Amino acid sequence: MTTGTHIEPAQMGQLQGWRVRTPHGSALVARQGAQLLSYAPAGRPLVWLSEQAHLAPGKPVRGGIPVCWPWFAVYARNPQAVRDSVAAPPGAGSHGWVRQADWQLVEQHAGTDAAELAFEFTALPGHAPGWRHHAQLRLRMRFGQEVSLVLSVRNLGAQAFTTALALHTYLAISDSRRIEIHGLHARDYLDMAHDWTRHRQAGPITLDGETDRMYLDTSAPVTVRDPGWRRTVRVQARGSHTTVVWNPGTAKAARLDDFADDAWQRMVCVETARALDDALAVAPGAAAEVALALSVQPYTA
Repeated sequence: MTTGTHIEPAQMGQLQGWRVRTPHGSALVARQGAQLLSYAPAGRPLVWLSEQAHLAPGKPVRGGIPVCWPWFAVYARNPQAVRDSVAAPPGAGSHGWVRQADWQLVEQHAGTDAAELAFEFTALPGHAPGWRHHAQLRLRMRFGQEVSLVLSVRNLGAQAFTTALALHTYLAISDSRRIEIHGLHARDYLDMAHDWTRHRQAGPITLDGETDRMYLDTSAPVTVRDPGWRRTVRVQARGSHTTVVWNPGTAKAARLDDFADDAWQRMVCVETARALDDALAVAPGAAAEVALALSVQPYTA
């Protein structure tokens, strides 16, 4: 077991970043996107990184916890207020552009039991096509008995803006066919894999084929019960009322070049989001926060 905490520079493929070690586990963090790439407590991984991830400048990294901003999912599916604020050009990719940008490390602290990193990214007018605002994003990570991320979006300009966002968490699991996801019973969701049709969840979520669902008006913690690893992973969100659950299934995994054909069995995304009617409206001079905390709890049958 590690004594104390350590933060040291690390190279992951072509990306620069840091390795963080605490008595509770170890993490890899990239400067690009201020992205937590992986986290492993003693024994089993908790935050999953694809074995075929593109660890290269300017490319999205498959896995970890990417920050999606200033829009989420397919740009055209974002509400009009987001599209008015962002005005992305035709053909814009999914999930915005900050996950491919370099952030600045502005704080680091290694204590006896926990370590913290804080990053900032400033989006000036013209940073990306169609972006006319002045925003500052700050992401704070804390690695202790639980892993927590707090993302703040501050409006430094003279006009209000509305953006969508997500902390797109990839969780490591033993077998996606055996897990159950609890905490979303009776919540309405949009099935993004099937024309965004609306449904209501009944009971726990089990994964069967491609799953891409946006759950609406969520507030309770989400838990992933994993009998194979005899553990329950708890995802506690704050400042968010949208939860996305994603697993590509067999067919889509085979089409992704940064995803092993069988990797869908080893991961599931439980994403903390602000999207659609829950999009983030920020007045001039104001700021808003979205946070998540990940913890591992004992498994009970």
